[in-house]
Amino acid sequence: MNPQLFVEVDPRTLHLPSTRLTGADPYKLHRQIARFGASISGMPSPEVYRGSDGELLLYNGVTRATRVAKLLPGSLIAVEIVDDLPKQVGHLPTVGSVLP
Repeated sequence: MNPQLFVEVDPRTLHLPSTRLTGADPYKLHRQIARFGASISGMPSPEVYRGSDGELLLYNGVTRATRVAKLLPGSLIAVEIVDDLPKQVGHLPTVGSVLP
């Protein structure tokens, strides 16, 4: 396990986990947009894994990352890299490729 490491990234470039290949749950996304709009103030940092290819895989925060990617295109968000994976993740779809 690595020490806490935060990096700023465009949420559109984050790869989706195999359990969420179609992206954020539409109902949950709608709820977050209604509640928080385009605000990222106070938003917890999504957690990501870093693949062996250097790409980042969302672990926790698919809906948050999708909301920011949709409402604030080009904005950067802080993500926490929680661990490194021994496999590549670049083949998985990104948030930007499945935006509603």
